[in-house]
Amino acid sequence: MAPTLVFDCDGVLADTERFGHLPAFNETFAEVGLPVQWSEQEYAERVKIGGGKERMASLLTPELVTAAHLPTDAAEQQTMIADWHKRKTAHYTARIGAGVMPPRPGIARIVEEAAAAGWGLAVASTSAEVSVRAVLEHAVGAARAADFAVFAGDVVPHKKPAPDIYLHALRELGLDPADAVVVEDSENGLRASLAAGLATVVTVSSYTAEENFDGAALVLTCLGDDAEPARVLADPLGLGVGDRVHLTDLSTILDRTREAPR
Repeated sequence: MAPTLVFDCDGVLADTERFGHLPAFNETFAEVGLPVQWSEQEYAERVKIGGGKERMASLLTPELVTAAHLPTDAAEQQTMIADWHKRKTAHYTARIGAGVMPPRPGIARIVEEAAAAGWGLAVASTSAEVSVRAVLEHAVGAARAADFAVFAGDVVPHKKPAPDIYLHALRELGLDPADAVVVEDSENGLRASLAAGLATVVTVSSYTAEENFDGAALVLTCLGDDAEPARVLADPLGLGVGDRVHLTDLSTILDRTREAPR
């Protein structure tokens, strides 16, 4: 079976957190009359919570529920969060359409290298599927995006750092973990992919640069292109990557992973 390249979405395909999710959350809070506006500093903490609904639910302290006259019944709160999240997704996809989130360096290039070599392509993210597909099309073009298997949203019970989304992708694709390389940007994402037995490359994003990436096969600032060369932050396998990550580097990672004792 051909190897498969699996991407996380947020922070990997584009810098979606700073330029997409954060303003979309704040636009939603304003729209529903919630007296909350997350600063970049506060959002840096909230982003550690996997899932948009879960981040919204983290607001529901007894103090805010009382002050904002929100429902106290758990089922009503769940319905309210679902409505907020639907509104937030609409704001987010509008921002994608407006072109305010450029693809991260090297994404389109490495995807074309993988496609030309016959590799499978996939995205595994616990963000809403409509959001993931919009980012993917923006990053690689609609025609190439059609070649991707997309696993997203609430298709698994537990969000990252649980490995559920990656285990689900492996099952659906009929893949052995030794035949896939993941590109992640966060410690939560790395923990999820490693727990699923997957070799992982990390391209740090604006909110994750200081996180712990022990266990990653390679850690860089980005995958690299003409406008922004990659800078290697950790190379435990001694790959000697230059200013761009190429498919040959990912193939070497797979080979080294297969050779490692299990």
